[in-house]
Order: sequence, then structure tokens, then C-alpha cells
Amino acid sequence: MEIKNDIIRQKINMREIYRYLGYGANVPDETVKSAVEEIIDSLTYTINPKHVYKLYTCKVLESTILLRDNADIEQQITFQSKNLSYNLMQCSQVALLAATLGIEADKLLQRYEILNMAKAAIVQACGAACIEAYCDILQENICKEASAYGKKLYLRPRFSPGYGDLPLENQTAIFRALECTKRIGLTLTESFLMYPTKSVTAFIGLTANPLSCHIDKCKDCDFVECEFRKEET
Repeated sequence: MEIKNDIIRQKINMREIYRYLGYGANVPDETVKSAVEEIIDSLTYTINPKHVYKLYTCKVLESTILLRDNADIEQQITFQSKNLSYNLMQCSQVALLAATLGIEADKLLQRYEILNMAKAAIVQACGAACIEAYCDILQENICKEASAYGKKLYLRPRFSPGYGDLPLENQTAIFRALECTKRIGLTLTESFLMYPTKSVTAFIGLTANPLSCHIDKCKDCDFVECEFRKEET
């Protein structure tokens, strides 16, 4: 499943970038907007995005999540989290996903940190929006694949280690299950942070119940005062 950079470019949410830069719901002036467009063009020209994912059968028991490998039923992973259990409660399947923009995004950031710190901040914001756009495309494709041989499935919001009560330490199990370093060159530090930095690991729940599908994750979040919360439409 190769995703071309120009497709990622089209999916990038400009309003998210402005929020990351501290503008909230406001639109920046033309100078900033022009700089953002320039950085996005540079970023999507240079990045080498990669991903790996695996589908699991999901069983939720209170705050315990049991994932059984669809390709190898002897392989099972267990996670403990009330928040993740709630997210996956009605899901028959879960995709474990790891995705990265690659080392090129970090190199672009390092270059601007030397040349122009204001633009370095824009690189950070654009990189965050870019990896989100990439994951949005991937999860839609994963949902189509999982739905191809049975009932139509719907997406739950992506849920990553470090959210809610799911500690970052769970990165280790995900990296082991997906062979992230071997397959996409993603590494994990001793503090469970990823390198390259513009990378994501996530649980993606797949449910047959359309009423439990809340893909707009900000609207499904209890922290209503967050500056990055998406506006109601």
C-alpha cells in the first residue's frame, strides 16, 4: 500500500497547522500563510513515508485488551488501559499501525533550526499535520481492506501510547509485534520516544456498529478546553 507524497499533500489540514502554531481558530497573516505553504512544499517533496500494520481480532474485558493475530492465532498481545478499552469496546478487529515520514523530515527541521528558528517552528507544525494526514489515508485503506470480506466496518479514533492511561512503555510491545525497526527503520529510545521523530504508532479500532464510530477524535475527547480541539461543524 504505497501512498504518494502528493496525495498526502492534498490531505494536510491547514487549520491544524495554524492551531499548532498558536493561532487557535484564527487565520494567520499572508506572510505566515506563505511560509507554511513553502514548508509544506519542501516537506512533501523530500519525505520518504513508510508504514507497517497488522490486523488483530479484538476482545475487551473491562480494562484489559486482548489482541490475537489474524495471521497467527497463537500470537496474542495484552494491553491494560481503561481509556483504550472504552475506545475499542465494540470493535471486532484492531489494526496496530506504525508510520513515519522518515529521516528527511528531521533533517529539514535541523536545517531550519540553524538558519531560521521561526521557520523551524513551522516545520514542526507542518510535520505534525503531515504525519496525521498520512495516517488518515492509511486508516481509510485499512478499513476498506478489513471490510472487503465481510460486514462493512467503521473506524474508531486512532489511539496511541501516551494517550490517557496507556503508558508510553507499551511502545515496546507494538515495536516487537510489527518489527518496526526491521521493516520501516523506526527506532525506540530508552524513554520510549520514536526516531525519526515525525512518526506514529496507534491502535485503530474497527467496528460493525456505525453509531460507535467517532472518527473526529477531538469531539470524542473530554478535554473541551484544549486549544487543538476541532470546531463543531
